[in-house]
Amino acid sequence: MSIKCPYCQQQNPSSESREVITSHGSFFRKSDTAKVCRFLCKPCGKHFSLATFSPCYRQKKRHLNQRLFEQLVSGVSQRRAAFLLKVNRKTIVRKFIFLGLASYHYLQEDRMQHPPAVEIEFDDLETFEHSKLKPLSVIAAVESGTRRILGFRVARMPAKGLLVRRSLKKYGFRKDERKEKRRALFSEIKPHICEHSLLKSDESPHYPSDVKKFFPLATHMPFKGQRGCVVGQGELKGRGYDPLFSLNHSYAMFRANVNRIFRRTWNTTKKPERLALHLAMYSLYHNLFIIHHPAR
Repeated sequence: MSIKCPYCQQQNPSSESREVITSHGSFFRKSDTAKVCRFLCKPCGKHFSLATFSPCYRQKKRHLNQRLFEQLVSGVSQRRAAFLLKVNRKTIVRKFIFLGLASYHYLQEDRMQHPPAVEIEFDDLETFEHSKLKPLSVIAAVESGTRRILGFRVARMPAKGLLVRRSLKKYGFRKDERKEKRRALFSEIKPHICEHSLLKSDESPHYPSDVKKFFPLATHMPFKGQRGCVVGQGELKGRGYDPLFSLNHSYAMFRANVNRIFRRTWNTTKKPERLALHLAMYSLYHNLFIIHHPAR
């Protein structure tokens, strides 16, 4: 294996050569007692190791990453995770951000491993930011049948119904980001959807124009919304055949495994960006471990 210097980008002409980069001892990493090789770059005189190339570089508790990831996608709160893992809450927050950003990257890689989707379901899931007076919308696209999550976006939105007056009085004007985020999602997943695909959604009047803009050759089938059953807490439908079952089932899984969007919970989202990171973690876990599709 030819090693490249992370500082000057120089590398040996072959894996057997030592003209540019040479071995320079090793050390035992304290966090997991692994033996890590060190190297010396002759042109720039810098030292580096195999750990330099790791995304966990300089992490002192990297052995907790996998356990924390599994807890966060299984309904455990950050405060409870800190208690169970016996670490400071600040450590959990740092690792939460790290795992969320890494999940975004691996989601994109996983999406590249699958053939273009032929049948897609998309719609909005509503939650809130700190208070019901500051609602949030999560729009996601799911492949029918496999329930593979293709992508999602989190958008701020103004309050509706009886909460409008109270929201304006307490928090002022709130921008509606749903259209902007929906278009960003469609732009992201467009290369991973067949041109003549079937897109299914509810009868929202805002969807047809965006579908036509980003998927001009696709067929859009809107369905009338159905009443939710008690067990599914609104996401799963109570009567008969549900044409958006793959999407609604995935949303019900969101509710069941991401603690900040539980029904009747005190673990609320304080920042929409952190909700997006949490959903990225669950989406990756959902695609790799929960569902079983032919390409896996």
